[in-house]
Parts: sequence; C-alpha cells; structure tokens
Amino acid sequence: MGDEIASVYTDADIVGVASFGGIFDVEVDGEIVFSKDKEGRFPIDGELVKRIKELEYRNNQK
Repeated sequence: MGDEIASVYTDADIVGVASFGGIFDVEVDGEIVFSKDKEGRFPIDGELVKRIKELEYRNNQK
C-alpha cells in the first residue's frame, strides 16, 4: 500500500509503525484518512490514494 501511495506522491514520507492488536491507520498531515478499526477492513486497491486526494481537495477549499 505504501508503494501505491509513493507511485502517486513521489515526495511522500511514508513511515510504518509496528504495533500490536491489528491496528492499521493511515494518517496524512495529522489527519487519519483510513482506520482499519473504524472500517472493519483493510483498504481496497486505490482507496488510500483516493482518500488522500479528497483530503487535499477539502484542504484547498478552506
């Protein structure tokens, strides 16, 4: 999934943090764009990039 993000956002700083208990959250600039705990699943192909683009759009509208 990190490779998918890196292919679109070549300057992204992608960091994986090891944890226990099945936590899988994706955070961009302090905002969680995906949470496995909240969604009850892992993201599907393309979903993370789509959510990051939606976040960028919302932030640019402010």
